Amino acid sequence: MTDIVITEFLEPAAIDVLKKDFTVHWDRELWNKRGDLEKLVRDLPGLIVRNRTPVDKALLDMAPKLKVVGRLGVGLDNIDVAECERRGIEVCSARGANATSVSEYAIAMAMILLRGRAYLDTHRLVAGEWPREELGRGLELAGKTLGVIGLGSIGCTSARKARALDMRVIATDPYLPDGNENWNLAEKASLGDLLAEADVVTIHCPLNPETRGMIAGQELSRMKKGSILINSARGGIVDEQACAAALKSGHLGGAALDVFDYEPIKAEAGKVFAGIPNVILTPHISGVTREANDRVSSMTVDSVARVLKKGR
Repeated sequence: MTDIVITEFLEPAAIDVLKKDFTVHWDRELWNKRGDLEKLVRDLPGLIVRNRTPVDKALLDMAPKLKVVGRLGVGLDNIDVAECERRGIEVCSARGANATSVSEYAIAMAMILLRGRAYLDTHRLVAGEWPREELGRGLELAGKTLGVIGLGSIGCTSARKARALDMRVIATDPYLPDGNENWNLAEKASLGDLLAEADVVTIHCPLNPETRGMIAGQELSRMKKGSILINSARGGIVDEQACAAALKSGHLGGAALDVFDYEPIKAEAGKVFAGIPNVILTPHISGVTREANDRVSSMTVDSVARVLKKGR
């Protein structure tokens, strides 16, 4: 009998750790083979997924022996957490394990986009151009205001790095109690005030019914002209059509999107951003570095192993 099924990629060294005590089935493409997964979960106590495997009620109905779901990452929007709780299935995420990687992405994107085309026109120099005056009109990060939407582990890590770079930091997080120590890193603001004041807005909140479509046309119009938008949280929080329109109109100074409403992104969705020079699109890799992969993999397998050993 298989003890643990892993449906997506993780570090092989972490799998070797699991194999010392458990029987493991690993297929990094299993997320895309629903029929195979449904057969495997019928007698399964442990399941490890990333964000592409839906752990919904239908799958849980087929897994009566499931004791634990390990999430290789932070977001839980692909897992029916309420149903897991009802059935006594523990859900273990790798909270905080990729905070450094995601926050570095946010700061890097802010630096690049504030400089305009300065770092994005290498091809012009290769062709023998020297557009020094044109590309030398970018902005510094220091002295600017960073608006953080979601002041959890990733948001506060971003705030800490921004403060070290002489930025002012404001934040909004309706789920974070007033007395939480994370507020020591940022001035508290409403979403509306944050959008109006920030030179750079970075999103680090979960996707849920309250945050889906949270940054759409009306919200984008409230942002400062020339400001930068960065979404490395979840697709669906930012209205992609509205974001593209704000970039094309010149209202937004730039945007970096690491996540999309549907992933992998389809060509039709990508066309929305075609020809926009001040947008950077990346394939959900802000939290995926070698170091973060090691931490996420290790933390997740340790949590899953702990739960399964407890039940033996």
